Amino acid sequence: MKKKYFGTDGIRGTVNSKHINGDMFFKFGLASGTYFNSQKKKKQIAIIAKDTRLSGYTLEPALVSGLASAGMHVFTLGPLPTNGLAMLTKTMKANMGIMITASHNPYYDNGLKLFGPDGLKLSDKIEKRIENLIDKNIENNLLKPKELGRVKRLENANENYIKILKKNFPKSFDLKGIKIVIDCANGAGYKAGPKLLKSLGANVIAIGIKPNGLNINKNCGSTFPNKIKSAVRKYKASIGISLDGDADRIIMCDEKGNVIDGDQIIAALAIRWKKKKMLKGGVIGTLMTNYGLENFFKLKKINFLRANVGDRYVKEKMQKNNFNLGGEQSGHIILGKFATTGDGLLVALETLFSLRKGKKASIFFDTFKKTPQILENIEVKDKRIINNGEVKSAIKKAEKLIKGIGRILVRKSGTESKIRIMGESENKKLLEKCVKIIKKRIR
Repeated sequence: MKKKYFGTDGIRGTVNSKHINGDMFFKFGLASGTYFNSQKKKKQIAIIAKDTRLSGYTLEPALVSGLASAGMHVFTLGPLPTNGLAMLTKTMKANMGIMITASHNPYYDNGLKLFGPDGLKLSDKIEKRIENLIDKNIENNLLKPKELGRVKRLENANENYIKILKKNFPKSFDLKGIKIVIDCANGAGYKAGPKLLKSLGANVIAIGIKPNGLNINKNCGSTFPNKIKSAVRKYKASIGISLDGDADRIIMCDEKGNVIDGDQIIAALAIRWKKKKMLKGGVIGTLMTNYGLENFFKLKKINFLRANVGDRYVKEKMQKNNFNLGGEQSGHIILGKFATTGDGLLVALETLFSLRKGKKASIFFDTFKKTPQILENIEVKDKRIINNGEVKSAIKKAEKLIKGIGRILVRKSGTESKIRIMGESENKKLLEKCVKIIKKRIR
């Protein structure tokens, strides 16, 4: 089902470009409001949260205007992690939740993530229906003045989100005596992250908590793990937590300064959950999941399946197969026992709960041997270059060279103007050669 506006994770792009501007956000609001109004429920409610990008101040009012024009009552929550929005959409019994964010992208990008009343990201089918409404004559969907929705700001969203997170753990759970460094990427988790850990008694060193609208993800957060690595060593912390711009991703760091990616976190939690008989079905990874993790799960007799890249596809496969753990190497991890989407702070709590008896993070995360992997992101003007005949030939050549001793995956980014190349093999020289063949042809 080819979509016009929505990608692998909502809508995303450069601010004031073709789709990310005030005019289009009014249309998105009007179209999504019109769709949910057609479901014939008595009271139509939408809640909106955002990250800390400067552009949020221009896009949010346009979105609110579109929703209210379609008769939706709107509550704006301010900066809040994405899963906080998903959780509150459910607890507030809203028809929909909209997160204004471009996740791990730089400040000059922005976008939308849409959630339904169940706290799940909207299906491709519903997104397609909303897209069809976007392209229709606006005047057909504008309601009469007395039917317009009302708008209200709520100031306690972060506190309510923190309460929901803490309810998943025993009241006796505390982090007293544990020194934690948290990097909030100057993003949506800059309030909730430190406040949550401090409320549990941890000694918290918080960085990336001074957003200015332009510094989100800039040399910090989960896409820049050297920041948390340096901070853990500097402050001699027990563990480091690094979030991305909307706090739905997490990369961690053990007490020795070793960076821990999503695959390693998933492996450690899967082993613990299996031991505690909490693991349901098995684990869902993606096409990018390290081959070493797949082999590790085979050894441990844990079912493992791959989904397309994108946490929504991970969640869909988790539901289809009745699994309760899944995620991506990038740090999108879904704890199906507690949440409907990725949540960096929830994963951090579950990890810290696992370490509460004094176990070292370095021991907890020491699970499997990674297959050497190369990841290359190549900026392109047009992602359709992946369909170019010469590029296809280069990919085939590389695949033929590495066949039987590794794998190559080349794909379009769903969120940026980039082609992503991933290669895995124990033969590092051959791996570098194969990636270079493809990279050179694309450039």
